[in-house]
Amino acid sequence: MNAGDKGKVSDRPHVLIVMGSESDRDRLKGACDVLDEAEVRYEIVVSSAHRDPEGTRDLAKDAARRGIRVIIAAAGLSAALPGFISSHTSLPVIGVPVSAGPLKGVDALLSMVQMPPGVPVGVVGIDNAKNAAHLALRILNIC
Repeated sequence: MNAGDKGKVSDRPHVLIVMGSESDRDRLKGACDVLDEAEVRYEIVVSSAHRDPEGTRDLAKDAARRGIRVIIAAAGLSAALPGFISSHTSLPVIGVPVSAGPLKGVDALLSMVQMPPGVPVGVVGIDNAKNAAHLALRILNIC
């Protein structure tokens, strides 16, 4: 677990960045860069809705208590992670569809925007982690 090292806004992270696989870390660098530039602390973790549903559920349920105010969740293929997290928290969740598989992320995008009522996920473009961070800043009212 790594935290952004700039922390003038708070000593605790305000944004939680979750990816389903370590292989997605490079795709999320843009979000980290935006948050670093805005001096907003964040935490970045790997947690899978499929491989570790209990751990991912606990991460989502505990986020608000730990001071998290926005969650960015990146996923490809079935893209279950953002919706799964949203179903276990009242915090805003921003989904980042990851280009993967034969459809290059279109399946992930469509999956994320089709959440059932009461399980909202704000979704940015495929591999557009920078926009996810910019949206998080607006939600935090830091821009």
